[in-house]
Amino acid sequence: MTRDRLLPRDPVHFVQHCVRRGRVFWTYHVNMRLAGRFIPRESILGAIDTLELVEAYPNDKYLPSYLLLGRVGSDAFHVLFAADVEGDTVRVVTAYRPDVGEWNNDLKSRRSKP
Repeated sequence: MTRDRLLPRDPVHFVQHCVRRGRVFWTYHVNMRLAGRFIPRESILGAIDTLELVEAYPNDKYLPSYLLLGRVGSDAFHVLFAADVEGDTVRVVTAYRPDVGEWNNDLKSRRSKP
């Protein structure tokens, strides 16, 4: 028996709500990547009010996930959050600085492949 996935009505608001309440889990993957990419956890948490939806992956492997753009000062980065609506938590899956060769200047839309 498969259950229907619960999707947040407003993914950005759901992520913000969970983070503000400390309902965040940091995956092993993101913990390994943040140091190498020089993105402190504090930057991700500090960008919470600036988050914008970039892409949605409602059928992602374990939980629906959302690629969000965050900014702290002049620093911009993408963060992939998995949303556990039933558990009222989010998981930080990965974070990186968008490659300008792959993303348009708005950092929210991918460049067309030649």
